[in-house]
This record gives sequence, structure tokens and C-alpha cells, in this order.
Amino acid sequence: MPSRCYSIFAASLIACGAFFAPIASAQNETVAVTSEPANTNSPAAVAKAIAAGQRLETQQRWADALSHYEKALRDFPGDAQLTQRFEISRLHYSLESRYQDRSYIDALSTLDSASAFDLLAEMLLKIDTHYVSTPAWAQFAQRGIASLEVGLYDDKFQHRNRLQFNERQFAYLRTELRNLLRTERVTTREQLIRFAQSAGTLAQRRVGLNPTSVALEFTATAAGGLDHYSSFLSGDELREIFSQIEGNFVGLGVELKPNDGLLEIVNVIGNSPAERAGLLSGDKITAIDGRICRQMTTGEADGMLTGEEGSTVRITVEGTGGQSRTYDVRREHVEVPSLENTRIVDSEYGVAYIRIPVFQKTTAADLETALWDLHRQGMRSLIIDLRGNPGGLLTSSVELADKFVAQGRIVSTRGRSAGEDFDYQAHRAGTWRVPLVVLIDENSASASEIFAAAIRDSRRGTLVGQKSFGKGSVQGIFPLGYAGIGVRLTTAKFYSPNSQPISNVGVQPDIPVQAATGSAEGLQIVGFRGETTNAARDLALDRAIDVAKGQVALR
Repeated sequence: MPSRCYSIFAASLIACGAFFAPIASAQNETVAVTSEPANTNSPAAVAKAIAAGQRLETQQRWADALSHYEKALRDFPGDAQLTQRFEISRLHYSLESRYQDRSYIDALSTLDSASAFDLLAEMLLKIDTHYVSTPAWAQFAQRGIASLEVGLYDDKFQHRNRLQFNERQFAYLRTELRNLLRTERVTTREQLIRFAQSAGTLAQRRVGLNPTSVALEFTATAAGGLDHYSSFLSGDELREIFSQIEGNFVGLGVELKPNDGLLEIVNVIGNSPAERAGLLSGDKITAIDGRICRQMTTGEADGMLTGEEGSTVRITVEGTGGQSRTYDVRREHVEVPSLENTRIVDSEYGVAYIRIPVFQKTTAADLETALWDLHRQGMRSLIIDLRGNPGGLLTSSVELADKFVAQGRIVSTRGRSAGEDFDYQAHRAGTWRVPLVVLIDENSASASEIFAAAIRDSRRGTLVGQKSFGKGSVQGIFPLGYAGIGVRLTTAKFYSPNSQPISNVGVQPDIPVQAATGSAEGLQIVGFRGETTNAARDLALDRAIDVAKGQVALR
């Protein structure tokens, strides 16, 4: 099961969306979610959001709690209590995920403490060298201690580290760790390494915890505490990112997101095992191999869906109408299409349509081939659908914009070091002059927003739909020298050709259209998966077709 957020290679940049779901990764950056703030002066509404989140915390539904607090922070940005609950939930969710990751467990078992602290030192050097802003090393120390305390309370952490201690031992250790925070000065990465070593010594002496576990907690939380998009990558996660850069993975072929203790299928990849089995977008997975999803953590459920190529998993789903169905789905090698539903949608006016689900390595070349094919079919105007596209490769987005924008800047990146500052320019050669309409929605993010903003600022086409997600940062993927581990770091912010920030702002459509009742993400396009039905009108697509026909008529 691939991750829906797309990542990037060390020398590359990645533009992607922020979703829990699974699909292909790429080489560029990541996405942050924003929306119009709600009533930020409503203490009652904030208290209600916190109470709802704490109910999820009590049930240890950390993925759902994390999603809940993230949404609440979009409604009430900067609220201190919500931010604190979000960070606590993120620590729990991160720990839960690591201790269900086979490659992380292997690293925990095989790394000696010296190598583990060397890994921490390498991670901190990458952050010091490449991160978009100056690191606050003292906060890393606080977060490392917080993560360690979360782990010591956690049953899986205790079991995996073979810990047996009583409340008195734990109380002594917690007091010593907090005294360490008060007394140790941490203003450099070297001081942070010595601080982590001191914490490891205390934990080993008081409760018998291997210092390797302490070093790995500090390593994971150092990256994970920087921002929403930087993260620690286990060996399996790093390998998955590299395979997704190529647009392929082993899995079922679905995108997922947590929903009320279940896993909701956001999208089913064409010609995948999931599609052949009969799984549908909107289905909610209720049981996996006989185990009820609500009786597991989201991480456990997610982990049960992964496995070796050729193996089979039994999935029970609840459909949008409430009916229950069970499937045996074979895990296979899945190719993620770079383009979907390429066709002429109005032959009289020559209106062509292409959906781009993600910006990956082959997207630019595949689009060029598709454009020539549509040209031979009589294309006179083109709709590019970026709804639900979480991003992908920055370079791919730039290459696509370059196919339609003849001159000028496409996007600019700005980072802490001069090496991260770059202006991507259009090249007149090879430019397609076909009239253009671009569909976007609230889940169009990162690389999608780069493309949409370039089209808008150059006045090259018309944007139709909803305001985009609002992720304006670039990530780099950096492999580290131990246990196949890596790190994803925000290295720069990106800006539109008119120097407008995207982060926390998004891209406004020229013609606003609310999402249809069928799919806010544009993942189920009426008329492209069979004949048009009366189930849901795709109002944004209808409007885009009208705009495209008008473009042809004007010419």
C-alpha cells in the first residue's frame, strides 16, 4: 500500500499533498493544509474541538486524533491548546508507526549504541545544513524527552525493549530527565548529541533501556518535530519512496485515509488488484483478515494490508449505502498511471480532457505523447484536471507548465542557503498553444499548485473549481549512512511567478465551483468510468467544458 504523499530524492525537490492515504511518492516536496479560518474568537468551539480530540486520545486512535487536531488548527490557527494536543498526538502516532515497522525494529535490534548516536549526529548535520530555517536545538531536546516518556508508557515500546520497571523507578527517571532539561544548555547540535547521550545513560541506569532506543527516539523526533512535512524515514519507508518515484509499488492499489476508526478508500488505481476485486472509492474497510479495524490502531490496520507480492489479504468493507462486502485481494506489483481518462469529451468543439493524479517521473513524457494523440483526434481546447492531486515531483510540475507557458518564470524557490534559491524559467521551444482550462480543488496541493499558479499568473488559461490546498514548501529526501534510514526535510518555500506565496494561502480559481456531491476530490469523474449516470453531476467539470467550448468559439 503506497503512501499518498509524494517525496523526493536528495538532489531533487518534492511538491506534494498532506494526506494519510497511500499512493505513489516522488522527488520533490510536501503539502500543508489550510482553509478559511473559522471564528477564532470562540473559546467554546475550541473547547469542543479539544474534548472531541481527547475522546479519540482516550481510545488511543492516534491517527484519527492527529487528523482531528490538524483540521481544528485550520479552523483555529495558532491556538496554543490545540497545538499542544496536536503535538502530543503526533508523538504517539509516530511511536506507534515506528514500532509496527519491521525495518525500524531491525535497526533497533542490530544497531549498537555508538552507531545509533552516530546516526543521530548525521541526522542533525543534515538538518543544520539543509533545513529551511535555523534549527531550535533546545526544542529538539524537549521533544526527545517527551517522546521517550511517551514510549516508556507504551506497552509495545516496553515489550520490544524488554523493559520491566515499577512506578517508583519511572518517577525517578522522569524527574532526572526533566532536571536534565532544566540544567543542560542546548544551543548547538553538538550539545544536543551530548544531551541525548546523558538521557540514554539515565534511562539505562534507572529502567534498563538500551541507549540505542534513546538515540533512535531523538533521531526520529528531531526530524518529525520540524514541521508538518519533515519526517524520519525508516528503511522500508525510504525504499517505498524510491520505488514510488518510478511510479510503481507492491500492494493492493488503493489510497486510504483514517475515518472514524476505519480506513476509507479515497481512490482505487486503475487495473490494480483492488479494482479487479471490486473495491470502490468511498468504501470503508471494517475488517482485515477477520480482525475488526476499530479494535486495532490505524497503524496496525495499515500494516496488515502490506505484505509480500503474491500473498492474499481478506478485506471486509462497508459501501456508501451501508452494505457489507468481503474480498480476497492479492498483493501485486502496481503501476501508478501518470495520466487518467485521456479523451475527447466534446467532439463538436474538440474539447479534450486529461486527469493528472500525481506528478511523477514519467508524467511530462506521458503528457507529450497524450497531447499529440489528442491533437490527431481534433483537440482544439484542453482541460487538465488536478483535483485531488496531492503533488509530486517539483521538476515534473515545472516541465508540464513549460509545455504551455512560452516565457517568463514558472516558480521560484527560496531557502536558508543560497543553494536552495532557484528561478525556474519557461522555454519557448515546444510550447503548446491550445486554449487551456485547469480544474483544482481543496486537495490540489504543492506541485499541483505550482502548475496552477504558473498558468494563472501567465494568463495562459482559466482555473475552475475550489481554492487549492495551500502547501508552499519543498522537501528533499536524504538517505543516511546507517540501517537504510533516511530523512525528509523541508528545504525551501516556493512562490508563484508573480512572487505570491502559496503556503497557507493556496491558489484561487478564476471561476469558483463547489464540489459535486459525488466526490470533492474529483476522483470519480462522471462519464469516464462508464456512461453518465444521475448519481452525481460533476458541476466543476461541466463548467470547465463550457469554458473550453467558449475558448474555441472565441478563436
